[in-house]
Amino acid sequence: MSSSPLAEADAHQMVSVKGLKENWQKWSSEHQENQKLNPFSHDTRLSAVAPQREQDDYGKPQEGSLTEKRGKEAHTHIGREVQKLCDVIRNIGELKEDGDRHDSHKKVITVEFGKLFEHYVTISNTLVGILLRARKQGLVDFKGEMLWQGKDDHVVITLLE
Repeated sequence: MSSSPLAEADAHQMVSVKGLKENWQKWSSEHQENQKLNPFSHDTRLSAVAPQREQDDYGKPQEGSLTEKRGKEAHTHIGREVQKLCDVIRNIGELKEDGDRHDSHKKVITVEFGKLFEHYVTISNTLVGILLRARKQGLVDFKGEMLWQGKDDHVVITLLE
């Protein structure tokens, strides 16, 4: 004797509901465990000890997390932007004697901020931030803490690499 199509539909629906319930329970359990690790959660039963300043992983995202992945992607993106900036300086800059260094016969590439801004504005709207990052990495040098369009157009930027 075969079962009716209605009975088969009810059995399929019960399996689907059971599967949904199990998936929900699994998600709920995982979420509760993650909230125990979240320092901003109202869950007071922390199961993990908060990292201390002297630990190597202090101030770093949890390994394998989406935050870590986004940070790595951002780091790669900034690296490409810095490289593009150096290429633009090489293309539009002028080769000059480096009078500021102890080896006066060394040639360096320099460009004024105003000229760089005019050329670079078509590539990216983050020139000053990328310049600061490139200076921090020792790739370029310029006087002053921050560069402003108009006010600092004649500040010389030197490519160091």
